[in-house]
Amino acid sequence: MNRNLQRLITIAQKPVRRIVGLMSGTSLDGLDVALCAISGNGMDTRVTLEHFDTVPYPVAVKDEIRKVFAKDTISFQQLCLLNPWLANLHAQWILDCLQKWDISAEDVDIIASHGQTVYHSPKILHRLPDFPNATLQIIDGDHIAVKTSIITLSDFRQKHIAAGGEGAPLALYGDYCLFSKRGEDRIMLNMGGIANFTFLPGHLNASGVFVTDTGPGNTLLDAFAREFFQAEYDKDALFAKQGTMNESLLAALKNDPFFNAPFPRTTGPELFSKAYVKAAQEHSNTTDLSPYDIMATLTRFSADTITDALKSVLQEDKDYAVYVSGGGAHNPLLTGLIRERLPRLELHTTDELGIAGDAKEAVLFAILANEALCGEGIDFGKPGMPAITMGKLSFPA
Repeated sequence: MNRNLQRLITIAQKPVRRIVGLMSGTSLDGLDVALCAISGNGMDTRVTLEHFDTVPYPVAVKDEIRKVFAKDTISFQQLCLLNPWLANLHAQWILDCLQKWDISAEDVDIIASHGQTVYHSPKILHRLPDFPNATLQIIDGDHIAVKTSIITLSDFRQKHIAAGGEGAPLALYGDYCLFSKRGEDRIMLNMGGIANFTFLPGHLNASGVFVTDTGPGNTLLDAFAREFFQAEYDKDALFAKQGTMNESLLAALKNDPFFNAPFPRTTGPELFSKAYVKAAQEHSNTTDLSPYDIMATLTRFSADTITDALKSVLQEDKDYAVYVSGGGAHNPLLTGLIRERLPRLELHTTDELGIAGDAKEAVLFAILANEALCGEGIDFGKPGMPAITMGKLSFPA
């Protein structure tokens, strides 16, 4: 038997597996690295977050990714070169983190690499009847496996699409395994570049779970913070707080078929781009708005579309516990607007559940890898939420 196959079988049979989960989202802020000790699978999953760090993307790395990121027309040479180049960077950053944590690579069982999304194109966005849902994440797992000498699972989203999903959001698989609690209906709200939420019913029946993207989280705020203020993001809503929300622009921003599409639905910066905002300004005759007013309106746009999606599925007479994560959880104006529109809901952070909000997405990909090794697929009983395990195997040399 191939020695790596034997090694994989041994890992799957261990009572506790050490898995490094990686996440680099559409905000392009950096690589989240989470070293997790995981036992069990499915609803019996138990996770201890042993170490976590975020390796910031240098400006030069962001610039290279943005040459192909969410663009219809690109240099294929650039895309081809980024695939191994970023993989080798990620592999080195993993090794650097392990060294800092005084952990040997031999003591890590699996790496779970999300990769870097460069284009997301579900049917709801491309609207080409002869073509399926599609998404593309680069950063090849073989390069990570060879450079680190650790078995790597990657490219999780393709199986989801092959089985009838849109390739996102994948959070529900880990959310259901890790955060479900009998007797408490929970909302796991992640506000990254794109915002999404998972509903976890207190009766624990998988058929009651659902998940969806809601629209923009930070992606537009980040884009215009760069354009107007040469800042990577609107820290503490400093810019938005100095502006006034414009009702006409807000209405134009919310006037898109995506917001009337059924759940689950997914989207990305391919739709919610600077061009989207500038078209809405033209339509609403608001091209003369100050940068601060635009930032204030975009923050309200994110808050409204998040809360509109939640209101459409939550019952007014029921109590829910809402746990927030992602960069938007640090935006006091965004979270304050959500609280105003949903006064009955108290916002918590996933830190209260033992997983730091900034680490949650990386941890969830570690769980997906654990499910690929030990799980059998969770049947949620809904279109777009297939009962599958995900991840492609890459063995070290």
